[in-house]
Amino acid sequence: MPTETAAGAWALVLVLWGALVGGQNITARIGEPLVLSCKGAPKKPPQQLEWKLNTGRTEAWKILSPQGGDSVARILPNGSLLLPAIGIVDEGTFRCRAMNRHGKEIKSNYRVRVYQIPGKPEIVDAASELTVGVPNKVGTCVSKGSYPAGTLSWHLDGKPLIPDEKRTIVKEESRRNPETGLFTLESELTVTPAPGGAAHPTFSCSFSLGLARRRPLNTAPIQPHVREPLERIQLLVEPEGGIVAPGGTVTLTCVISTQPPPQIHWIKDGTPLPLASSPVLLLPKVEHKDEGIYSCVATHPSHGSQESTPVSISTSETGKEGPATGSVGGSGLGTLALALGILGGLGIATLLIGAILWRKRQPRREERKVPENQEDEEERAELNQSEDAEARENDAGGP
Repeated sequence: MPTETAAGAWALVLVLWGALVGGQNITARIGEPLVLSCKGAPKKPPQQLEWKLNTGRTEAWKILSPQGGDSVARILPNGSLLLPAIGIVDEGTFRCRAMNRHGKEIKSNYRVRVYQIPGKPEIVDAASELTVGVPNKVGTCVSKGSYPAGTLSWHLDGKPLIPDEKRTIVKEESRRNPETGLFTLESELTVTPAPGGAAHPTFSCSFSLGLARRRPLNTAPIQPHVREPLERIQLLVEPEGGIVAPGGTVTLTCVISTQPPPQIHWIKDGTPLPLASSPVLLLPKVEHKDEGIYSCVATHPSHGSQESTPVSISTSETGKEGPATGSVGGSGLGTLALALGILGGLGIATLLIGAILWRKRQPRREERKVPENQEDEEERAELNQSEDAEARENDAGGP
């Protein structure tokens, strides 16, 4: 690929420039050649120099001389050290000690690090819609084939998105290929949109190795639609309970306050009814075929759809319709009426019995009073007779 080839060439130029100026830290791209300069060494033989290296390929310091050869690194005629294709195991420390033509010893030390640019990251399992007020998975950012591991970062509308473990949650995972040593990174983003935010926010992800003069690699942006949830939908039925006499009327009303008003459609027994959008469904002259389970569905272009709790409509052979909305249920009203009737009957019976008993007691009281009056009269008569006898006796005994 032209872009990666150019980047590799630029990295090699930086490496060679760092070596020529005696830089201590060298960064090289994996698979590219690396040349390290031995400062002070004569450009042509005879030369007195020695290279020592301590890398992942060696257990300790390894010594290379101009006369010796190595399949991984070799000393060039000018005294520089060449690594034809540097790899992860070549990371380490390189030292050169040389005697210049004046007999002075000069040392060169290098710390070598390697890197590998991954392919362009991408967002997988991207969400097409987010809901306000609830956690939503936006997607997973994936980067494959990097070394070192690097980092993945999320952006919202071009600005860094900082995780706060509340409204913005990022879960990261990294894996390393045991054969190549390269890394695969994954970063899953979950957000909870706030009310009143942008309807189509722009999310993107970038990968960075953390190296100077290396620009981050960016994914293609995604723009999910953000919708606010519908307010809870209510389905009212008149008469309450949905029980009606054959030939009666049932009115179903779908209540929702979302603005602008959503489209309202009706469902019976799981099948949409072929009716125009309306918040009210009128069932006149209800028959057996009208019985079933009814619900309404509110659909808003920016809020999605929501279905109400279903209600059951049935007919009753008693011919009594259910009570109106907000009244006591039919069975409860019947029970209450029965209790009041029983109590009223008992009260009336009690009054009647009391009246009868009272009437029966009145003649007995009068009968008891008559004998008492006769005795008084007899006593009075006896007293009068005694007084008369005494008077006659007195008259007889006079002079």
